Parts: sequence; structure tokens; C-alpha cells
Amino acid sequence: MARPARVSPDRILAAAALEFAERGFAGARVDRIARRARVNKAMLYYHFKSKDGLYRTLLRRMFTLAAGRLRAIADASAPHADKVDRVIATMAAFVDEHAFFPAIMLREVADGGAHLDRETLTALAALPAAVGGIVQQGVRARAFRDTPPMFAYFSMLAPVIFYLAGARIRKEIAHLKVVDMRESSTDDFIRHMQHATRRSLARARHARTS
Repeated sequence: MARPARVSPDRILAAAALEFAERGFAGARVDRIARRARVNKAMLYYHFKSKDGLYRTLLRRMFTLAAGRLRAIADASAPHADKVDRVIATMAAFVDEHAFFPAIMLREVADGGAHLDRETLTALAALPAAVGGIVQQGVRARAFRDTPPMFAYFSMLAPVIFYLAGARIRKEIAHLKVVDMRESSTDDFIRHMQHATRRSLARARHARTS
């Protein structure tokens, strides 16, 4: 049996990202993904074997890319608070580059991680591990107060992802004029989160001078 003509897996993954973001895992259909990618289903299955395989490959790629950027921050020579600022800005930029990512993750969280296998969970765990390592560096250097690294991870990144994912909802509420939702820029929000995180991690004044 002849192999189907080769098509870049990246094209299929890009189409799958839109489908999963719009419909979630359960609602996504392989035939729609194939049409979006302008390939036949045989080509899709040739590369990814199943819808599960396609979904998990997409997430692993995203987690691995994001974790690599965070590890680069951890390995850089910079003040600890500046590294925290860079983590927040980097993840905001990542979401801006991959606009489908928050929708997929929020749907997966709502499903209790039902579609994440061990390998995908391991790839995901690299993100809190990288951020936790940055926080622990600061704790050891007495730049940060002693705080659970995972608390810092979620308090840093969850608001950023949720804020960016909710842009359309904020716009609709603003149109109702029932609450002041005048839009500041995303950069303003990122600076707010950086300032809040620095304050959250800072050691008490008496501890710095003891």
C-alpha cells in the first residue's frame, strides 16, 4: 500500500489547535481538523494515529516550548525579582503568540485533566518546576520570603492566563455599561502582576535586617 504524500505535521497541529480551542477535546472532530489543514484523514492518522495522539502531541509541544523559555530565565544571570518579572512577561507573550492555548487549557481543567496521559502530564509539570526553581533560588539567596513554590507559580501565571483568555467577555461587559470596565492595556496588567508578585514574595522588612 502506497504511503500518502507527505504533509508537514505542523500544518495539522495548527488546524487542530483551532478546533480543540473552539470545541474542546470531546467536541473536536478529526474530519474538521483534516479539512482545516487541507489534508485527508489518512494523512492525519499517518502522522498522529488518533485524535488522542494529536491532542497530546499539541499540548506536549506547547508545554515543552513554554518550559524551555522559563528554564532560560532560571539559568540567566539576573536579580531574582527581575527573573520573576520576566516569567510573567514571558508567559503573557507566549499566550499572545498561541492564542488558542488558554481556551484549550481552561477546557481541560474543567474536564479534570481527563485527556492527559503520563507523558503529557510530565511535560506540563516542567512549567511549575521551572518557576518553582526560580522562586527557590530567591529564597536561598534571602531575596524572597520562604514560600511554597507551587503557590507562587499559580499566583503568578493563573491570573495572566485567565485575564488574557477573558478579553472578549470584558469587552461585552463594557458594552453593557453596568460596571466600569474601561480597558487598560495588557502591558498595564502585566506590570500590575509583576508589582503584586514582587510584593508577595518580598521578605518582611524586619527579616531583611535581622
